[in-house]
Amino acid sequence: MTQLDIDEKRDGDLTILSVAGSVNSYTYGDFQEKLTKALVAGHVVVDMEKVTTLSSAGIGVLMAALDDAEAEGKKLRVLRPSEIVRLALDSTGFADRFPILKNLKDF
Repeated sequence: MTQLDIDEKRDGDLTILSVAGSVNSYTYGDFQEKLTKALVAGHVVVDMEKVTTLSSAGIGVLMAALDDAEAEGKKLRVLRPSEIVRLALDSTGFADRFPILKNLKDF
């Protein structure tokens, strides 16, 4: 089994989820749960700099969360995606759907 660590920080109505490790069919449930809870509280930035794997299950979680955020007038942004994350989003054709931040000041 693979390891996934998700740290959460809040700043007003913004939640920053720092994700490290593998987001795949074994770990996507935890990712989905934390992302869904964060969106209930407000806007979300997902720092994916330390993500080592992003499978279709993880992309599905991101896509569903983005749709939910847009429907509720909230922002969901991806911060510093690792090369693995960039390649996964590019190869599926979803890269243009996700607003990418280089740093939090861009939020």
